[in-house]
Amino acid sequence: MSEVSIFWFRRDLRISDNPGLLAALAEGDEVLPIFIVDQAISDRAGEFRRSYLASALKHLDKTLAGNLQVFEGDAVEILQKLTKKYNATSIHCAKQYAPYGVALEKKISESGIELQFTGCDYAVDPGKVRKPDGTPYKVYTPFFKAWSVVGWERPYNSPKSPNWVSVKDAKRYFPDWDLAKNTKTFEVGTDVALEKWNQFFKGPINSYNHNRNFPGISGTSGMSPHLRWGEVHPRTLLANLNNSADQEVYRKEIAWREFYADVLHHNPHTSREYLNPQFTKMRYDKPGKKFDAWCAGKTGFPFVDAGMRQLRQTGWMHNRVRMVVASFLAKDLHIEWQHGANFFMQYLIDNDVASNSHGWQWTAGCGTDASPYYRIFNPIEQGKRFDPEGDYIRKYVPELAHLTGSDIHEPWLYLDGYSGGYVERMVDHAAERIESLARLEEIKVSAHF
Repeated sequence: MSEVSIFWFRRDLRISDNPGLLAALAEGDEVLPIFIVDQAISDRAGEFRRSYLASALKHLDKTLAGNLQVFEGDAVEILQKLTKKYNATSIHCAKQYAPYGVALEKKISESGIELQFTGCDYAVDPGKVRKPDGTPYKVYTPFFKAWSVVGWERPYNSPKSPNWVSVKDAKRYFPDWDLAKNTKTFEVGTDVALEKWNQFFKGPINSYNHNRNFPGISGTSGMSPHLRWGEVHPRTLLANLNNSADQEVYRKEIAWREFYADVLHHNPHTSREYLNPQFTKMRYDKPGKKFDAWCAGKTGFPFVDAGMRQLRQTGWMHNRVRMVVASFLAKDLHIEWQHGANFFMQYLIDNDVASNSHGWQWTAGCGTDASPYYRIFNPIEQGKRFDPEGDYIRKYVPELAHLTGSDIHEPWLYLDGYSGGYVERMVDHAAERIESLARLEEIKVSAHF
């Protein structure tokens, strides 16, 4: 009998540059490729993320010559049954570092199942970059410098003539998650990701530092969903980068993703709780009608509303706008960051718990070093600066399409500003900025910091 190894696809839905898959192929005469749908996670995910995953699994199945087996249920029970059914000699997968994945691996280990770990979702394993005294970094810039010195491997080759366990005659399951009407999502798959990356690398990357901030133009690579699902690995992107200014900025953006993963690895509670616990003492407003309006993109601030509607319509939001809408919720509406992070988690195709939770805390001023609480984004000036002609707003807020140029950022200044049915401003930004700073002073006094 031939020996069978199981390869468990998790957040690495690709066969190229996949060292764990290569390890499974090297050990077994045949490899059984599987994916396990976790119902608890899929229930929390929104329609965009479920749809993307369903499409990505079908694409992965094609690259595996139609031999992917998808299961839904308890991972321990599924792995035990498959090991027995195929008399498998080993189970291979990539290591996970987010709290949920770590807990699942612990549960599997305690059941007596041994997983063979090779590789992970990051260029550098979380926990590997340390200060000279062995402690983890808490500040991004020194982390980036140390991360660059540690370095990463070159991309791995695709497997040659892989021998899969055939499921030609098996009744197979694939999740049937459809998008709701009037929604659209990203194209999926490694081929799509690499082609998109190649096109970006041919030209747009050379103006990345400037253009990445403008949501109305295609100034970003669009790699975040593909990185989230592992259709492309960050080392594949890093391998192409040189030391030019724009490409260095792109490298730093990848490092931000890895920094947040490292912070979460050392502080797993921060997926839902404060990195800086002092901010638990701040006065916050309960989410209510104002939160509902923020979610719906009906705050009366055009740049904020365009971002929230982009999220709800496409499952994605431009990063510059993410910071602005997050600041608006935390600083103008005084609502705790977890409410916004949970809403993002439901909608974002590229949702990554480390980047999402710590990105929110960074903007809310209670996270890592870079953004102090008193840095408050002005939603009007941000729109004027990064969407000067209003093209981005006009795309997602048709009620303002009749306004030309920069007029669109302040419809309240024009007689016909609200003629299209747009909502009036729900708050006065200047007044709420003062209120936010006053609330900060309250906890500074109480904590003597």
